[in-house]
Amino acid sequence: MKKIRVDILKICLLVFALAAAPVRGQYGNNEISISNTIPIPGMTPPTPISLEGFSGEVAEVLRFDLYVQGFSFVAPDAAQYIISGSNAGNVQGRVTDRFSKSSLLARSYTGASLRREAHAFADDIVLVTRHDKGIALTKIAFKDEAPNGEGEIYVADFDAHNPQAVTHDGAIVAAPAWVPGRLAVYYTSYKLGNPDIFYHDLTTGQRRAIARYSGLNSSAAVSPDGARVAMILSKGGSPNVYVCNADGTGLRKLTSTSEDSSPCWSPDGRWICFATKINSRRRLAKVPAGGGEVQVVNTIGVSNPTEPDWSPDGKWIAFTSQMSEFDVCVVPAGGGDATLLVRGEDPSWGPNSRTLIYARRNASYRYVLSLLDAPTKQFKDVARVSGSDSQPAWAR
Repeated sequence: MKKIRVDILKICLLVFALAAAPVRGQYGNNEISISNTIPIPGMTPPTPISLEGFSGEVAEVLRFDLYVQGFSFVAPDAAQYIISGSNAGNVQGRVTDRFSKSSLLARSYTGASLRREAHAFADDIVLVTRHDKGIALTKIAFKDEAPNGEGEIYVADFDAHNPQAVTHDGAIVAAPAWVPGRLAVYYTSYKLGNPDIFYHDLTTGQRRAIARYSGLNSSAAVSPDGARVAMILSKGGSPNVYVCNADGTGLRKLTSTSEDSSPCWSPDGRWICFATKINSRRRLAKVPAGGGEVQVVNTIGVSNPTEPDWSPDGKWIAFTSQMSEFDVCVVPAGGGDATLLVRGEDPSWGPNSRTLIYARRNASYRYVLSLLDAPTKQFKDVARVSGSDSQPAWAR
């Protein structure tokens, strides 16, 4: 185990601690229930709202946060909800239903930066209007790559603000994956000269290699309970799906298919979905996490699917389709007709099972990260670090 740049990682820990701490405020007596009904991707109009009284960074943050969660901004007389307030010293926000004339929320936010208070208000807007949890206070991990191919793993707010480097190795890195509910990630690094999988505890800065077999060790994916890790290893020849305990012990081979890649877990922990080749065709497939028969997940209407990610509500699998271009698509978890959402690749679901973060190439052919509201297809780029940002993973 090796401890790296503890001073910087302490800053990273502080950022995460602030994200976990509540912004102080007071709700009214409204009773909120959480709905798990997610619209069909790509087929839902945005929710019209008006935004009044905010300025500067707070107005910018609210517009960004709400747009990537399926809201549109209109004049007050065309809005379904009136969002009003101020940001003189702290954020004060109100939400009114224009049709029923009822007040849904009146709250003052204190104890944090204006930016964080605005994120908290955005999450509350989602809660009282859509009865769903917001994503504005969540975290992402991603790879930032320099022109020479070397890179580092970063963690940041969901909009890529407040980025903090996890690694400082100047080596090729890939495929960060969060441990659910913990400040820890797995990733692949060439730090020791071979593509090996490392576990990295963000609270202490300690890391250790959990897969250093000959050949490829890549694409770690952590089970929902954090107890197991699926990965791609080529120790037996062809890259195949393996699973082991969180510390790397108890390794077991699950597949004998061809050119497997990008495993992900079903939210109940029973299945592992992955990309593979069957009869010389690129397909999505799934295998029981305890071992068993591989089953094809059909993606009707699109070809060459790769990089699957299972939504936390269990209903959808997002993936990359490699046709004439790279496109982000979704398909029902059991397979069926696929829906093309946006040009890009390597999607990762947010905790709301609605918003996706993915990578796309900009006009300079560098990768940038974007957030996509799947039901409405609205998307926006997030902040950039310095190089080419890709392979995002959303903390859940």
